[in-house]
Amino acid sequence: MKFTKMSLVAALLIGSSAFAIDNTKVSGSADLFYNTTDAGSKGFFEKDNSAADIAVNLNVTTDLVKNSTVAISAGASYTVLTTLGLENSLVSGVWGGAHTATTGTTANYGHADVDGDGTDDLGGAKVENANWMTEAWVAATAGNTTLKLGRMALDTPLAFTETWTIEKNTFEGVVAINQDIPDTTLVGAFVGNGNGTETFGQDARSAVNTLGLATGAVVNANGQFTTYGTNGAYAFGIINNSFKPLTLQAWYYNVVSLAEAYWLQADLKCQKVPGLLAGVQYSSVEADAAGAKDDNVYAIMLGYEVKGLATLKAAYSSVNDDGSLGFAGFNTATNVATAQSKLYTEAWWNYGQVTMKSTDTIHLSAEGNYQGVDLGLYYTYADHDKAVSSQDLTEYALTASKSFGPLDTTLAVINYDLGKNIDSVNVIQAYLTLNF
Repeated sequence: MKFTKMSLVAALLIGSSAFAIDNTKVSGSADLFYNTTDAGSKGFFEKDNSAADIAVNLNVTTDLVKNSTVAISAGASYTVLTTLGLENSLVSGVWGGAHTATTGTTANYGHADVDGDGTDDLGGAKVENANWMTEAWVAATAGNTTLKLGRMALDTPLAFTETWTIEKNTFEGVVAINQDIPDTTLVGAFVGNGNGTETFGQDARSAVNTLGLATGAVVNANGQFTTYGTNGAYAFGIINNSFKPLTLQAWYYNVVSLAEAYWLQADLKCQKVPGLLAGVQYSSVEADAAGAKDDNVYAIMLGYEVKGLATLKAAYSSVNDDGSLGFAGFNTATNVATAQSKLYTEAWWNYGQVTMKSTDTIHLSAEGNYQGVDLGLYYTYADHDKAVSSQDLTEYALTASKSFGPLDTTLAVINYDLGKNIDSVNVIQAYLTLNF
């Protein structure tokens, strides 16, 4: 699915209990993602309007030491990304940014009319397969404290692993999690490297992704890890659930020599009105450059869960209009122009729109289950008042998901309009994941 949400508290608890496995466990998945649009002069399912990719992921975790005082475990994950030769035959695009091409520039695959003269400019290079070690970590737990180091996935508000696409960015660093204080989780982390687009505040992606030939690019070519920012980053967080209906979290980030950032969030599940949901978020990024102005965003959410039927939510966010970076609340682990965010108002497909400066966004969603099929309906309107890109976003998305034993399937239909004499675009996507 394009946008998979997991509770941050749940994600941290998964990380802190990673040692609790018996002996060795092997798992993985095989993914097939397909995307087709009716953009431009081409139609649905035509090669030049379609993209596909296949990924095979293998995960291994094992106990190394397990006794009454300390538990030590290790884990590793490996990813292979391939088109199976589909490019230049059934599709002209791919999903993953980890691909490279064998001839010309790295943007030299597919058939794209970049200059608008009616002829293909990039036609026909062979796309290379990519493979890399996604994770390789060791974790030690003593009492209520876990220390995890190596290459791993992260889930924090402003630096996280994006899991909506066929590839996922990961990090190299150290994470400490402590739960000695009742109903409280303390997190401290240092991130030295990452394999997302790690140039903070700039579009550092390769030309292939800038041209749009990679539908869901979040990983560097060949999965290469580079320095996070210029000298790494520190993150500190506290999550508290002492008052059971309310979850509070506060985060501080220092991207060394580049910026400081903050994230505050409160989420309420009302007990007096069962099913009522509410939340508020605030984020600020303060660039270190002389004279730089802060980029700030706040978001509010109100929802209602009809038990056994559906969950309805409405959210609103607003980004200030004078920030120096031009984005607020974005994932610093990937490119700011298309980075996913954890804002309540995040669009289902067009990431980067709701976090632009001088943007007010409304997001509505309805999620439920009918006859064993998970259904989702999403609407996003992002009003770019004084933003660099003054074209507003209107997006509708309808999803249907169902599992058949180990096979997870999702079909998504999307319509989006960037306004101002630009035709709206319809998108059909299919996601198949075989878990083993």
